[in-house]
Amino acid sequence: MDTYYNIEEKYLLAVEELKYGETPKSLQLLNEIIANDPLHARAHFQLGKIYYYDLNDYNTAGFHFKTANELEPNFPDVYFHYLHLLQFLQMEKQFEVVRAKAVTVPGVNLASIYLLAGLIDERHKNWTAATDNYRRAFLEVIDSALKQEIEDSLKRISQKVKKSQDISYTVID
Repeated sequence: MDTYYNIEEKYLLAVEELKYGETPKSLQLLNEIIANDPLHARAHFQLGKIYYYDLNDYNTAGFHFKTANELEPNFPDVYFHYLHLLQFLQMEKQFEVVRAKAVTVPGVNLASIYLLAGLIDERHKNWTAATDNYRRAFLEVIDSALKQEIEDSLKRISQKVKKSQDISYTVID
């Protein structure tokens, strides 16, 4: 007996399959959804996560995250993963464009967004901007594990600032 699902039922089944580690089955279901409804933003979002985290196909992940974001700009879940990918790929200009939108969307985890922005600033040795972003993240955080990560980042920046300000002495006769 064949079982027929509408698109939303198929989407929920794909998410459940993913939750239980059945990535290939989830991938198949999500691709079927996109084939039937290319404008299904949340299927694009889930495909982006699979391609980014499971398959390490960053171009395809970026395509799906960007598509999901364009189709449903008020969907808060996409922002962290999309920005994480952009930060990972060192695409700072695109990161700033997406971040500017993200901070206006209700439900977005601002602490995570500021943490990612701090990582970019830290990579560029812009200690002041990194510290500012980590402090903003600290003010927004409500998760204890993320709080610890932010505190570690603040300590790391403090150590880097101290190391970069080493004083050298010269003896003059």
